[in-house]
Order: sequence, then C-alpha cells, then structure tokens
Amino acid sequence: MTTARDRTFLVVVHTLRSDVDRTVDDIRRRLDAAGVRMKLESDVREAPDDAAVGCEVVVVLGGDGGFLRGAELARRADVPIIGINLGHVGFLAESEVDTVPETIDDLVHRRYTVHPRMTLDVEIHDGDRLVSQGWALNEVSVENRSRQGLLELVTEVDGRPVSRFACDGLLVATPTGSTAYAFSAGGPVMWPDLEALLIVPSNAHALFARPMVTSPRSVIAIEVEGSRHEAIAFCDGRRTLEVPERGRIEIRRGVEPVRFIKLGAGPFTDRLVTKFQLPISGWRGRRDGDGGTVAGTSTGIGG
Repeated sequence: MTTARDRTFLVVVHTLRSDVDRTVDDIRRRLDAAGVRMKLESDVREAPDDAAVGCEVVVVLGGDGGFLRGAELARRADVPIIGINLGHVGFLAESEVDTVPETIDDLVHRRYTVHPRMTLDVEIHDGDRLVSQGWALNEVSVENRSRQGLLELVTEVDGRPVSRFACDGLLVATPTGSTAYAFSAGGPVMWPDLEALLIVPSNAHALFARPMVTSPRSVIAIEVEGSRHEAIAFCDGRRTLEVPERGRIEIRRGVEPVRFIKLGAGPFTDRLVTKFQLPISGWRGRRDGDGGTVAGTSTGIGG
C-alpha cells in the first residue's frame, strides 16, 4: 500500500530566478504539509533523462519551452505532466502561477484526469539504410540548414506522392502542435482530442501550398530533391536529426503518447480564447425559454 511519503512529485524549472524561488518554496511547503516528497530539478535543460522515474507526476514551472523538455522526462518515465505558466502565452500549461495553491491541492488529492496526447515518431533514411530516429510532441520541421535559399521537397502520403514544393521548409504537426510553429506557418488550430496529422508547407513557391490534414494512421514521407542545399529535421525545435543528401524523412503517429494532466472540466475553447486573447464581445449564446443564457464562457482554462 502506497503511503503519502512514498509519493514523489518532480518539479522542474527553466531557470531559478528569484520569483521562481518563491514559487518553488511555496510548492515545497505545501507538499511537505501533505507528506509528499518533492524532487527538484532547478534547470530543466540539465535534468537527467531519467529524472522522472519513480515520480508520480512532473510539474513544470515556466513556459512552453520548459514544458517540452519536461515532456521528454515524463514520456520516458510514463508519468503524467502538468505545466504552471510563468511565461507569456504558455499554451501547454494547465495552470497559472497565481493558482499554485489550488493546483498543488488538486494534485495531492488526485483531483484531475489524465489525457494522452499524440506524438510523432520520425525516421531518417539514406536509401535503404535507417540512419537516425526521434520523436516529437508538437511537430517535426524539415528546414534548410543554411537558412538561405529554398529546399526542393517531395511530399508523400501513404506511399503516394502528393506535391513537390520549393519552400523554406515543411512541418508535420500533431493537434497539440497545431497552436505552435504550425500555427505561425499558416496552419489551422486543431482541438487536442482530435486524432489527425497536419502537414504545413512554409513559404512554398507552388500553386498548391495549403495545409493538409491526414488520418492519424497515415505515414508521411518527405524526400529531399537536388543537392543545392542541405536539410535538417527539428523535433519540437529542440532535437535535431541530420538529413543526408537526397535523404528521406518518414513520420507517423508515435507509439508512446505524452500524458497531460487536466484540472476541471473547461473546454479547449476557453483556453483558445484566453491564451490568444480572442475578441468575443457581443456573443449572446443560446437562450432558454425565459431569455437566459444556457451556456457561457467559463472563467477557467480548459483543454
């Protein structure tokens, strides 16, 4: 039987600034009072890959960059993760720094649900030879290593060629990643519980250069044509995979998801409106027979 002292929360931060120190101390006091051990990694960039092994949850203090590193730790240990936003947008964060007391109380008493998020598995091939592989939570982006000139890329879906692009690069994203780099490149927002893959060309010189949404079972391949420019693949903008001349990148749904902690029942729509500060003034909602609003935008951050 697991006792409170057998429970360990891993808390990771991007940098240990003075304001972060205060938040960490507050979390430590609250966990100590609940009899839960806190394991601290004071610089998420230096945390060992097995830091989350044996922990109940991973709590990330910071923005989306820190969360993506925390996701690496959580996925490796197969434990759920939650972000507490200390940055600006912090789209991946479930909580804000001013709600730390409530968040820690919910975690201690396990008042949350866990939602697996799709990942991507990526392989780099040189002819018939597999030369490297990796994974991503948000996206895999194939780009020009020199950042100068255009890449010639042929995109294939399920063994059939779809289009050839002269472009800055091409992204394959998950629904979670649709609000990140893919969004900046002109892709659509996808609700995180949707199962699909998103293909977004970046600054493509082509008649057909629109984002495409495919089945989650699709295998997407990108072939690098010509030899004028070298290509490189970025996984979540963090991990790089070298692409050989005329190499082939294959991307498919990942075998191992990242398990997100969700507090409360607010819909993803609320998160979208809050994080992107979308204008919703003038919305009347659906009215009941007495003229009252049946449903309104909640104050929490959902998704």
